[in-house]
Parts: sequence; C-alpha cells; structure tokens
Amino acid sequence: MTNWIRLPNSEGDCVGASATGGERPTYQRHVGRAGFQGPSAQIFHRHPPVGWAVFEGPLRPRAFDLAKLAPGPACPLQARRFLFSNTMEVRYWKTDAKMHALARNADGDTLLFVHHGEGSLFCDYGHLPYRDGDYILLPRGTAWRVEPSAPCEFLLIEATADAFGLPDPKTVAGGATIDPMLFTLPRIDDAFRAQQDEAFWEIHIKRKGQVSTLTYPYNPLDATGWEGDLCVAKVNWRDLSQQRNAGQKVPPAAYCTFVAKTFSVSTFIPKVGEGVSGILRVPFYHSNEDFDEFVFYHRGEFFSRGEIRAGMATFHPSGFPHGPHPKSYQEKMIKAPVETDEIAVMIDSRDVLSVDESIPDGAEWKAYVKTWEKAQETL
Repeated sequence: MTNWIRLPNSEGDCVGASATGGERPTYQRHVGRAGFQGPSAQIFHRHPPVGWAVFEGPLRPRAFDLAKLAPGPACPLQARRFLFSNTMEVRYWKTDAKMHALARNADGDTLLFVHHGEGSLFCDYGHLPYRDGDYILLPRGTAWRVEPSAPCEFLLIEATADAFGLPDPKTVAGGATIDPMLFTLPRIDDAFRAQQDEAFWEIHIKRKGQVSTLTYPYNPLDATGWEGDLCVAKVNWRDLSQQRNAGQKVPPAAYCTFVAKTFSVSTFIPKVGEGVSGILRVPFYHSNEDFDEFVFYHRGEFFSRGEIRAGMATFHPSGFPHGPHPKSYQEKMIKAPVETDEIAVMIDSRDVLSVDESIPDGAEWKAYVKTWEKAQETL
C-alpha cells in the first residue's frame, strides 16, 4: 500500500460557474490516483480539458465497432483478440452454432459477458441458461460449451494467471459491492443429463496462448453432482440495478463489479434520480493517472459519447484527460437528465494495455480522436 503524500490545499477560484448562467463557464476536471481511490484534486479550467487542436502519436484514444468483426471461430479460445496486457486479454466472439467441443482456459479465469443472444451453457458444474446482459464467471480450468438458441455475441475477459473476485467493501465508495446472493449457479438438471453421451468429444485447452486437444470416448461433462465453494456463477446487470435506490448519488468507483490483481471490471447501469436537470453532480472530465480505460457499450443512449452505438468500444490510455464529446456536453451535460439510459462494461487496467493490430481496418473508427478537436469552438 502506497503511503501517499497528501497535501490538502486550495488555490484560486474553486467555484464552478454554471454553463447555463451568464458567466463564462468553467470546466471541472477530476485528477485521481489508484483508480480514484487515492489522492485526488479538482482543477477548474477556463477551456474544455479535451479541447485539443491536434493529437499525434500512439497515445491517442481509439474506438472500435466490434459488431463488424466476422463470426466465429468455432472455438471461443481462438476468438478475435483486440486488447491485451501481460495480465489480461479481451476477445470478442460471435456465434450461432452449437459447440461440438469443449473449451478449457488453463491460463486464467474467464469472465464471459453476453452482449446479444440467449441459450444454454454446459460446464463441469451443470447446466446454466443465459441471456443478454449476463456475466458468466468461469473459474480457471473449467470445461464448458454453449448451445445458442439465437445468434450470440460475447465479450471474453481473461485474468491471465489470476482469478476474479469481488471488490473489497472497504475500498468501494459507499461500501457497496455485489451481494453474492444475486449469483445464479449451474444445475444438474434434465438438460444437463440429456447431453451426456458415449460419443467422442474433444476438449480444447489454452495454455500460454497455445491450444492443445484432448479427445475422450465420452462426454466429459458427465457429473452426477458436486459440492464445495468453487463454481461457475452468473449475474445480470439487471440484478445489479436492483441494488440502486432512486435518488442515491452513485460515484463512478461504486460501479466496480469484479476485480483482479491488476485490473477491475465495472458495470455502468441506468442512473435513476441521480441528478437534477441543470445540475451536474459528477465532474465528467477526468484524468485517471494510474489506469488505462476500456469501455464496451452494451445498450442504451450513451451519456458522454456522441456517434457511439451499442456493440462499439473505446480505449483511452492513461496520460491525457478524458471527457464528453462536445455534442454530448451540450445536449446532456449542461442540462443533466434526471435519468440516464446506458449499460456499459468498463475495464480499468493498472498494466499498460495494447491494441492487437491484427484487428481489421474496417472495425476501427480511425477518426475518433478528431471528435474533440473543435471542442473549444463548439462549447
């Protein structure tokens, strides 16, 4: 734990002028350490902190339309990787076909987020139905497969050589974290028993990024029961939203859903009654100086982004301020709506994230960095 040097102080005019009043507005930027859990400062700017004229170099913000990626492959362990570090991988997988082989990740836990579709997941622990908006936590070494009943799209997040856990209530704003009672577990039910047969089955195993194959003369998902406290588990963003009370002020750090040693996964869900029209409670311009930030947009109208649709993703490396697009600032930030309608998955990574440059050109929005360039003139 870092023994931070904290020097509480203030200097100059620290009152934010309303953008709806007669004065020239100021733009508040939140600067934070340790994912906003460490020391922080609020800096009041005369100009938008993201109002750059030109952005050059590899640090630039990037955006991707993952819906444009091709379907497949049959094995999710070989799905398209588009973001990675030494301690995590993010892949995107589109499929509408029943898996005729099992997958097992021996490199780390896998968190599977269902963007589209529904179906059944079969694993060592039994049968688990899934739908859009589900997180499915697959412990390292779990054998599993899916049978979609509709075309499906999945975001796969791997904690390499690590495990996913829940946030520590002591470090989460307001002490809020997920109630374990919200999780759904697999069942040894009729559907699970019906898929057990004596046919030849393969298990594809990923270890150190390479895939090996084991072939069995029967289905290895042949459990008759299990007991213990290690298991596949499922929770939906709709379940998480039930924990929020209308009118409750919810700081960004409170949306943390899962944690690993070097990164966290947060779920942005609709905020009901958080703000009053005309008052912006949270400083949306921010500098998260210790973490790279990735956001996958699942559904709804995205509060701080114009021209971003469901199925798209943005990547903001640490080192420059982030904040709303000019159009979004005018439409949503100056007159903050009482209720928002957005669901997104965010990854904050302490390790430097890299974009896999094998992503097809058509899947990246190359002009994303330019969407802020006229911010000063627009605002």
